[in-house]
Parts: sequence; structure tokens; C-alpha cells
Amino acid sequence: MKTIALQSGACERGWWVRTLIATLLAGGTLMAQEAAKKADNAAAVETETEYRNWIELGIGGTFIDGDNAAFMQRQSIREDAFGGLEGLHLEQDVGKRGLFTIDGRAIFDSHDYSVRLELSEPEKGFLRAGYTEFRTWYDGSGGFFPLGTNNWITLYDEELAIDRREFWFEGGLRLPEIPEITLRYSHQIREGQKDSLSWGDALVTGVAAPNNVRGIVPSFWDIDEVRDLFEVDAKHTFGKTDVGLGLRYELFENENSRNMRRRPNEASDRRLTQRDGVEGDMFNAHAFTETRFTEKLMFTTGYSYTTMDTDLSGSRIYGAGYDPIYDPLFARRQQRDEGFINLSGGSQLQQYVVNLNLMWTPLANFTVVPAVRVERQDLEGASEFSETIVGSPPALTTAEEEIAAESDRAILDVSESLELRYTGFTNWVLYVRGNWMQGRGDLRETETLLASNVVDLLRDTDFDRSIQKYTVGANWYPLRNLNMGAQYYHKIRSEDYEHTQDTTPNRTGNRYPAFLLAHDFETDDANVRVTWRPRPNLTLVSRYDYQISTIEMQGDGLAEIESAEVNSHIFSQSISWIPFSRLFVQASVNYALDETDTPANEVVTTNGVPLNVVLDSVNDYWNATATIGCVLDEKTDLQAQYFYYRADNYVDNSAAGMPYGVDATEHGITATLIRRLTDRVRWTLKYGFFNNRDRTAGGRNDYDAHLVMTSVQLRF
Repeated sequence: MKTIALQSGACERGWWVRTLIATLLAGGTLMAQEAAKKADNAAAVETETEYRNWIELGIGGTFIDGDNAAFMQRQSIREDAFGGLEGLHLEQDVGKRGLFTIDGRAIFDSHDYSVRLELSEPEKGFLRAGYTEFRTWYDGSGGFFPLGTNNWITLYDEELAIDRREFWFEGGLRLPEIPEITLRYSHQIREGQKDSLSWGDALVTGVAAPNNVRGIVPSFWDIDEVRDLFEVDAKHTFGKTDVGLGLRYELFENENSRNMRRRPNEASDRRLTQRDGVEGDMFNAHAFTETRFTEKLMFTTGYSYTTMDTDLSGSRIYGAGYDPIYDPLFARRQQRDEGFINLSGGSQLQQYVVNLNLMWTPLANFTVVPAVRVERQDLEGASEFSETIVGSPPALTTAEEEIAAESDRAILDVSESLELRYTGFTNWVLYVRGNWMQGRGDLRETETLLASNVVDLLRDTDFDRSIQKYTVGANWYPLRNLNMGAQYYHKIRSEDYEHTQDTTPNRTGNRYPAFLLAHDFETDDANVRVTWRPRPNLTLVSRYDYQISTIEMQGDGLAEIESAEVNSHIFSQSISWIPFSRLFVQASVNYALDETDTPANEVVTTNGVPLNVVLDSVNDYWNATATIGCVLDEKTDLQAQYFYYRADNYVDNSAAGMPYGVDATEHGITATLIRRLTDRVRWTLKYGFFNNRDRTAGGRNDYDAHLVMTSVQLRF
């Protein structure tokens, strides 16, 4: 950073004053004038101080009235106090052209830490290393059921969080006339707890038996994941062709568990823990070429090969606490409590991908871009486990059965695309694109009861799928301060399944797993954008998007039906205004209308009364933002931001099912004051207020929160 203490006019006036004095003292000689000029130049150089290093220290805190977990998840800010090193940058010249830099950050109690070191020299290379840690907060609350006594269940501290940490090292060789080589190693960790939407069940008041059980009990994930990545990439130019090669090897180990509680505070209160263990490695080799034959013709290729091996482990066990030891005589077991133990197995994946792309400009205003992509994927998997299931009362006998499962899947997809772009009309850009994909594959699944060696499930399915997408668009620039764009596309996706073998006849009531025969999607999308600058200091951007999608399906033995229709409208408007040099305003507003209609919402009773078990899915919302920046004086800036969100899609059908949809309103406002105390010291003060009202959760996730932060930056 540079600060200049003398303005040009002041510098000139100072020069004339010093020249006059020097002339009087030296008898008006030219030597005195030259001496004054040299002195003035030296003074100007001294005032142009370049501050290449800085450190910023800060402290802050939040004051929350309401649900802490909801605030932290929404705003990504922890409760109570936090502070530390907001930012650090140090750099030092090494030799004639080398540079060593350190960048860091450390906010205590927010788990926000990072450090990055780099030594680089042009035309030689670089060495980099660093560490990063940050936290993501989650709200572990469950569902809300409004009937009766407003059922809301809290079982544990709902302020959940996941920490992500990464240590990495990277080195690059950049010597002239030899290939560019980059090596990188990364060690990544992801651990903590987050909420799960697989909720447990509980009795609720206000609903008659046997329909008085609802899934509203909160559950959570325990996350423990580790990854190690090794990467090497090389790039070199041979004549008119750039060639790149790369290798990537990854080791990973996941030990995650979903923890659920069923029927809390009842006689059948029990906890369920499902552990999902995955350990494996993945290897990838990739290459690309880019050849520019002429200014009008360029050809690129790409190839990728990936192989991945995984080993599985896990269990699903009921007990008095989370992560219990399996006990077939567990006192609170209930009929149809299903689980498994001693899971072992694995899978092997191989994937091959080839890309070919050509860009040809046969005419000055006409460009053709054809492309082809081919992908082959083979996946094999096998596993063994003991299935556990509790029988009927009063004995509630737990049965165990050894099961083996195998699956094989092969897929071949061929994709093509063609884009034509024309700019021959004055102030117009016209384009048209076509995308196509044809895919075929097969899937074979078997499940065998090991004790009797009986295959109780066999599925052999051949499937075909195809995608077509046609896009047409135009950009128009009628005036220097006005441009418009319009685009339309039509997309068709078809999937057909032929079940050559199936041990579960669908017409007998057991429709798993070979039931679907066809699944078709059709989408039309149109959007219009207008950018207008009515004045040099005012810019308006308007956009409208409309999309309609229909989904049709056919089950075995059934006629084809339209299973869903999705309609979406999105309106957006933004404005940028600089009324004068010391003030700017930026604002935007978005309004979305989105609805999914399914035949299931038309199901009625024998008396013609709607069941209302399944409702249309409505996702309408508003959001708006505004930013205002003002220069109060030569050393002080003020910036204010405002955010608004509103959704009103809540439908209380709790008499028939779980009420879904969102009824929420949110406001957020922040103000930041920046004061440059000296050329080297800058002080920042920030205040924020956040308000949230959420009827979907019965007000349990509401909050009012205040944020206060201050920091000081020193440059040197």
C-alpha cells in the first residue's frame, strides 16, 4: 500500500517557495534552483511510503435473545465473545526477484485459524505450505407438531458443529524451456456433529390413535472423516500444442454414525445407532492437449481414468444409549425393530472418460464448436452381514439371519454437443446449441440367505436413457448504455427399464426393487435480461426466468401417468447508483414462485373427503439486499448493509400428516465505520442486528441478536 502526503498542487507551491528562498540566499544562481528541485524530489520520494506488511487485531461478541443454534447456523457466527488475529501479512524480498510471504488468521473460540507461507521466484518456481481450520454450525432441533399441546421435543444441546481442518504443501517448478511441474499433498479432517432429517417417532397429543405417532424427534450425525491426497501435474508446450498430464491418489477413512431416539420418555424409549464405515483409496490419471492450428481452428482433447476400491463396515443396533453393544434381549425392544451387525464388504469402481472439442471460425463472424464425450463406468460390490429383527409380542424374539449381497453395474454414455455463434449483424450476438446423450447399462443385484443358500432376491435390469437439450439465444446492444439478452431451451430426458429377472413379482404387492419401467422428464425454460444505464452513475439490471417441468412415470402393470408438474417464476432487479463521488448505493430484490403439483394431493376417502396426506410443494419467497457506502471525510468511511427474507408457504395439515412448508421472516442490518487514524493505523467498528421469526418451528427457532466487533490494523 502507498500513502502520498503531498498533493501535486501543494508540492508545486512548496517548490516555488523553496526556489525563491534558495535564489535569494544564493544570489539568484541556477545552482540554487537545481538544488531546490533535488530537495523537493527527495522529499516527495520520502512521502511515498510503501507499506507491504500489516497486522490486524480484533475482538467482538454476540448477544442473542432466543435460539442460539438457529442464529449460529444461519449467520455462521458463534455466540458470546470471540477475537484475536483478524489478519496478518508479512513479506520479504529474497535475492533480486524472490519473495517470501506469510499470511495468517486466528480467531479464538470460533475455530477460525489459518496460516499460509510461500517462497516464490519468477522463472524458477515456488514452495507453499499452510494450515486451515474453520467451523460450520448446525441446528440440531427436530420437528414441530402444532396440534394439541404444540409438541416440541428437545433431547440434547442443539448447538452442533462440524470442524474442517486441512494441512497442505505445494511445490512448483517453473524453469524456462522445461515442463511446468506441480506437486501437492493435503491432509483433511472433518469431524463433529450435525443434524439429520431422519427423525425419530413419538406419541403426540391431539390426534386419535392409531394415527397419533409422528416423526418429530431430533436426531444427529457423528462425523469422523480423514482424507489424504497426493497430486502431481505437468504441463509443456510442443510447437502449437499444450500438453498436460496429471496423477491423483487419495486415501480416505470415514467412521460416521446416525443417532436416533424413538418414543422418548415412554415405556418403549430406545436409542438407535447406525454406524457407516467406509475405508478406501482412489487413483486417477488424466491428460489433456490443446492445439491451435491457426487463428481460426483450435482442437482440444481430454482423457481421465479413475479406479476406486472401498471396504465397508457398520451396524444398526438398538439399545438404552447411543452406540450400544448388540443385545438380542434388550429389554425395550419392539416388534419390527430391524437392524444389522457385522457388516463387511467392499466395492470396486473403474471409470474411463474421453473428451474431444473443436472450435472453428470459418468466417469472420461465424464460429462452430462441436464436442464429443464418452464415459464408461463399471462397478462391482459385495457384502455380508447379519440381519436382526424383533418378532411379535409377547415373546419379542430377536431373529438373526446371515445374508450376502452382490451387485454389478455397467454404464456407457456418449454425449455430443454443437454450438453455432454468429456476430455478423451490427450490435447482435446470435447463438444456438444442441446437447445430446445416449446411455445404456445393466444392473444385477442378488441377496442370498447363507444358512439355506437360497437366493431370496434377484434383479437383472437393462436400462436405456437419453437426453436432448436445444438452446437458442440472442444478445442485443442497441445503444451504448443499453443491452438485452434472451434465451430459451427445451430439454427432454427419457429413462426406460427392462427387468429381465425379478424374484419379487410386482403384482403380488411386493414392488421392490424392479417396479419402475419408464421415467420421463421434459423442461422448458425462458429467461430475459436487460441492462440499462440511463445515466453514467446509474445502472439497472432486470431479469425474469420462467421454467416448467413435467415428470411422467410408468410402473409395472400400470398405465403411464404424469407424476408431477413443476412451475417456477423468478423475478430479479438490481440497481447501482453513485449520486456523487462520496456516496454509492447498491440494491437488489428477488421474488421466486415455485410449485410442484402431484396427483397424490387429489387422493380422497370413500366419502369424497380429501385426505390431505400429501400436499402440493410450494416454495415462494422474497429476498432483498441493499448496501450504502459513504465517505464522511478524508479519513472516515461508513458502510451499511440490509438483508430481508420472507417465505409464506406453511400449510397446517397436522390432522393428516406432518405440516411442511416455510413461514419465516428474517431481517439483518449491519453498519461498519472505518477510520484512518494515521497513514499506518486504521480502526474499524461494526454493529449488526439480526431478527428471525419461524412459524414452521412454532417460534422455537426465533431470535433477536446483536453483533459488536472492532479491530485495529497497523501497516508497516
